[in-house]
Amino acid sequence: MLLELKRIQVPPGQHIILRDISWQEFEQILTDLGEHRAARIAYKDQCLEIMTPLAEHEDNKEIISDLIKVLLEELDMEFRCLGSTTFRKETSQGLEPDQCFYIKNEAKIRGKSRIDLSIDPPPDLALEIDITSRTYPDIYAALGVPELWRFERNTLQINVLINGQYQSISDSQIFAGWNLIQVIPQFLADSKVEGRTTILRKFRRWVQQQRS
Repeated sequence: MLLELKRIQVPPGQHIILRDISWQEFEQILTDLGEHRAARIAYKDQCLEIMTPLAEHEDNKEIISDLIKVLLEELDMEFRCLGSTTFRKETSQGLEPDQCFYIKNEAKIRGKSRIDLSIDPPPDLALEIDITSRTYPDIYAALGVPELWRFERNTLQINVLINGQYQSISDSQIFAGWNLIQVIPQFLADSKVEGRTTILRKFRRWVQQQRS
């Protein structure tokens, strides 16, 4: 399998699907691929998807993540950002989010170098940028992630986990009252004209003004 993986080239914006992959093979593939790579993975029902994101995907992820960080800082909320950490559930499912945050449960995983969902809570918030990749809400639900954000076609969708299934809502439960469905896409769009640093500074100022 290692030799086969070395031969596989996944162009940016494309994905491949490997079927009949056992859990043991999945874990070995993760080891073979290593942590320092551009590809993202998702695993369910012995089916493994390997995807390499486009530059636009990464740009959107980074800017939205930076906006979330600014908001958390201004609200004086402790958080830990774990990027595309691989999260696994028992011996059946696993994935790597585009971005994820521990916020309410940050203290429970503070200082840990490894996250084990059999004893640790899942991230409070996961972010997925849907340009060429496919989001797997059923895997996120199985992992127990309370809030899943999906950005697709310049639209932010906020989903909360209710009775084991995600429901789309108009306001984040973590950031109640901030109208982020409207605000984040607008600041993201502005960043492509005015630049990242300028927009982050403007967003920080906007947050401060809303709090004053």
